[in-house]
Amino acid sequence: MSEHITSVETIDVRFPTSRHRDGSDAMNPFPDYSAAYVILRTSAGAEGHGLVFTVGRGTEIQVRALRSLAPMVAGQPVDALVADPGALARRLVGDSQIRWLGPEKGVVHMAAGGLVNAVWDLAARRAGKPLWKLLADLTPEQLVAQVDFRYLRDALTEDEALALLRAAVDGRADRERRLLAEGFPAYTTTPGWLGYDDDKLARLCKEAVEAGFRLIKLKVGGNLAEDVRRLGIARQAVGPDVRIAVDANQVWGVPEAIRWMRELAPFDPYWIEEPTSPDDILGHAAVRSAVAPTKVATGEHGHNAVMFKQLLQAGAVDVVQIDACRVAGVNENLAILLLAAKFGVPVCPHAGGVGLCELVQHLAMFDFVALSGTTTDRAIEYVDHLHEHFADPVRISEGRYLAPRSPGMSAEMLAPSLADYRFPDGPRWAAPATGAAPQ
Repeated sequence: MSEHITSVETIDVRFPTSRHRDGSDAMNPFPDYSAAYVILRTSAGAEGHGLVFTVGRGTEIQVRALRSLAPMVAGQPVDALVADPGALARRLVGDSQIRWLGPEKGVVHMAAGGLVNAVWDLAARRAGKPLWKLLADLTPEQLVAQVDFRYLRDALTEDEALALLRAAVDGRADRERRLLAEGFPAYTTTPGWLGYDDDKLARLCKEAVEAGFRLIKLKVGGNLAEDVRRLGIARQAVGPDVRIAVDANQVWGVPEAIRWMRELAPFDPYWIEEPTSPDDILGHAAVRSAVAPTKVATGEHGHNAVMFKQLLQAGAVDVVQIDACRVAGVNENLAILLLAAKFGVPVCPHAGGVGLCELVQHLAMFDFVALSGTTTDRAIEYVDHLHEHFADPVRISEGRYLAPRSPGMSAEMLAPSLADYRFPDGPRWAAPATGAAPQ
């Protein structure tokens, strides 16, 4: 009998990051970085790992969504799944009853992405390659076949996507050598959480520059006077030549975003991230027009490729931020990368969280090697939280991500971490909490 999926295990795993306000911002003051985690197991003893990033309460809902979709994966022949993950993606996203809960957005869409990513992890493990390398080794025709163009053809056709990928074939080998030798640029949000005091902000900013980062990011939007003071501290700490981006995490309406950013303009912010509702395409366009030359960045809460298509068509974004877990996995992120390449807009992936750095690095590295061919004005977000819980954690050197070399998507969490932080019965949660932040 051929190898097939024998089980789909789902785990609610949460880390109490709220106790020290790690990850705090204007919209999420006390997040507990968490994941709805999934493990595919096969009859041959192989595994594929995936996750959906969450911030605490509600992770149980995401786990239930994964379980609702799991029967579409359980029992499937592994050869067929790994040969064409796009077919699974279309099946999961297009289920005639479950899609009503989206369609193509929210909890069910993210659950589809968790399963699709686990299949890609399994495929890369079977191929003995890190995911970025597996993707970069596919032909343009194979890559285009993984993308659903149904709602995208008014902005990007299959032929245009093929042309973009074929144009990047020359030089692939050289770019791969450069990636392995030099890594990929990173930027860090580690100094900038809204709940950190001034001394910690200044110290972490200086440490980031000393570690080689040339772009740092600060959370803003809680209080204007405090934001002005904090940006002053950060600018003094890093000097005039290091870029400082700011992130409002959707807290403003359009007029407020414009007014607030004009007050912060003297500190030369490189971009304003999520200045308003992530669904407001025209609002982003208005903010972009009003705050230039400060750039507008968004995408970590973009529901699907259609949202990115409209942001690009409307001229509403200067920096596209993909997320490995928000949309329906690798396949839809391929579509977004192709859209960004068509419109000539740089991609700076959203990361941080738990596992997001590990996952999204593969997509950015594939883009460099096999699609955009450049790292100019591109960097992957980095946050120094929770990497110790992963079997193949990210590696940073001189402000750059070092390319993963182990097979897979780097999604596998260590078994002791899964056991310790399983919610609500893991020992880290079953014991009485001390110093817990208000929820």
